[in-house]
Amino acid sequence: MDIHNQGIILNVFNFDKCVSFYKTVFNLSEMFSKTDGDFRLTCLEFGSSYLMLETSGVASESEKDITQNPTILRFNVASIQKALEHICKFDSSAIIIENDWGSIIRVVDPDGNPISIRDNSGFQRHMKI
Repeated sequence: MDIHNQGIILNVFNFDKCVSFYKTVFNLSEMFSKTDGDFRLTCLEFGSSYLMLETSGVASESEKDITQNPTILRFNVASIQKALEHICKFDSSAIIIENDWGSIIRVVDPDGNPISIRDNSGFQRHMKI
């Protein structure tokens, strides 16, 4: 198989809020947008991949559990402390969660989709095992 690109499609209910969230909080650049009647999509750069947000999702008032959303978006960062300072501008309750396998910050988007921010050095250590 000759794969040229890869991406993730995330269906969201609060489309405008979610697009703004990913663009603002994670500084993801917009590649393109499309509207066709009630259907909308926005494609954002996601490292060397893309994150495509599309309408028709289901929102939750709180973080969706694994039965509602079995996927967690992960962003690895150089400094988890700097990431926390940045995330706290948008979610003052954000904290660093220490695990035996590494440290993460857990946040949710406007639809309740879970997002994990991880220290990249901890992730890299696992790759060398």
